[in-house]
Amino acid sequence: MCGILGVMATTPVNQLLYDGLMVLQHRGQDAAGIATAENNTFHLHKGPGLVRDVFRTRNMRALPGNCGIGHVRYPTAGSAYNFAEAQPFYVNSPFGLCLGHNGNLTNAEQLKGEMFRLDRRHINTNSDSEVLLNVLAHELQSAAHGYELDVDAIFQAVGGVHRRCRGAYAVVVLIAGYGLLAFRDPHGIRPLVYGQNETPEGMEYLVSSESVALDTLGFKMVRDIEPGEAVFIDFNFQFHSRQCAQQPMYAPCIFEYVYLARPDSVIDGVSVYESRLAMGEKLAEKVKKFIPIDEIDVVIPIPDSSRPSAMQLAQVLGIPFREGFVKNRYVGRTFIMPGQAMRRKSVRQKLNTVGQEFKGKRVLLVDDSIVRGTTSREIVDMARAAGAVKVYFASAAPPVRFPNVYGIDMPTRAELIATGRTGDEIAAEIGADALVYQDIEALKESITSLRADLTLFDASCFDGCYITGDIDDYYLDAVEGKRGGKGSKNDDDGDGKASQQLVLQLAEDSRD
Repeated sequence: MCGILGVMATTPVNQLLYDGLMVLQHRGQDAAGIATAENNTFHLHKGPGLVRDVFRTRNMRALPGNCGIGHVRYPTAGSAYNFAEAQPFYVNSPFGLCLGHNGNLTNAEQLKGEMFRLDRRHINTNSDSEVLLNVLAHELQSAAHGYELDVDAIFQAVGGVHRRCRGAYAVVVLIAGYGLLAFRDPHGIRPLVYGQNETPEGMEYLVSSESVALDTLGFKMVRDIEPGEAVFIDFNFQFHSRQCAQQPMYAPCIFEYVYLARPDSVIDGVSVYESRLAMGEKLAEKVKKFIPIDEIDVVIPIPDSSRPSAMQLAQVLGIPFREGFVKNRYVGRTFIMPGQAMRRKSVRQKLNTVGQEFKGKRVLLVDDSIVRGTTSREIVDMARAAGAVKVYFASAAPPVRFPNVYGIDMPTRAELIATGRTGDEIAAEIGADALVYQDIEALKESITSLRADLTLFDASCFDGCYITGDIDDYYLDAVEGKRGGKGSKNDDDGDGKASQQLVLQLAEDSRD
């Protein structure tokens, strides 16, 4: 899970990109980067940390141009601490390209071999995003008419990417001298939307991982980019779009609605907030079957993403809803923090109890999901320490029993608390008196009730069915083996000096 932006504007885009990345910060806190295009020159700055820490005034001044892309990184492939893998990535042959990618390629290793043996291209990092960039560069070279590109060649190249790349990818690309390209994998696993802003100087365009960036930057949402579709805005502000996949299908990641996306976003025509309200209604029906309602004094959400579900659940059950935890908003999201010890430590730093909401009460805690169980265990302990007589726990999502290989950092079965355990065993592990999970069909219905034709999802972390059809136990064993050998933070110096400011001067456009 990462956040990406692409902007084609009539005025400098550096501030727009910065503001947009701030809005998408929840999608990645490991690193951030911005690349802008000024005539045939790319300007690029990226580095480790939050957006506000990576960019200073001097960096922003060094990012001129009316077109650009931005990226916030959440590591899923490569090293969580290798800041050379911060995006956007750049390649200069055969055309200058800067790329930002959200997702994860499942055949990256195979493609690396092809890059070396067949395409004669060198991959400098362990990032699958650099692989994707070089695949696109090679396909553009194959589709180009000599040294010239046109819209047909660009879309033909995206079609080549779709044929070669497996997995999840939502992508924004700057093409030097030509414009801004964005495309989405043929299953639409990771989200991508675009909007417009009409100005006296002409129409402006913005592509984003979530619609919330369009709202805050003053753009009117047009629609989602379809699975397999590519859009291209040239430097004359002409908008082009084309379906580039042979057999596209809508199968978005269901975990976007459960946890990843902001509640004020609309993804594939479905309000994330409304879907979470529906999850709460479905969960309430399940709770009724397993916990006597008169045994619950109060419903308390675990901030923030579970709040809509908990609120609706309490309303359906007729039980008081209370805020029992106060969140420190200066601590990042624990689910996307690398390292179990760091996650455990940050839970206590992030949340504190409101004692009077727990003391002497039987509480039902509601969370969006339970992944590793670290956070849940700490929270149950906090509730008991605050005086709760009984602590029940409800998850708005089903048990996470399988790794996600499409861009969410839950790749090892051993890390998942639900793997190989029953519901009662999981309840014992987290210290709850009872545990209720959402059913997978109820979760899907929470979304399809809001858009009837959206019936297929990637729910692989819940049901083990991988939508791309290329994942087996051998693949999962290989991924887990790599994760077991991942380096620690001490492998890098990790200071702010790792940030990069680059000016990439490209050859003069041969058409001039």
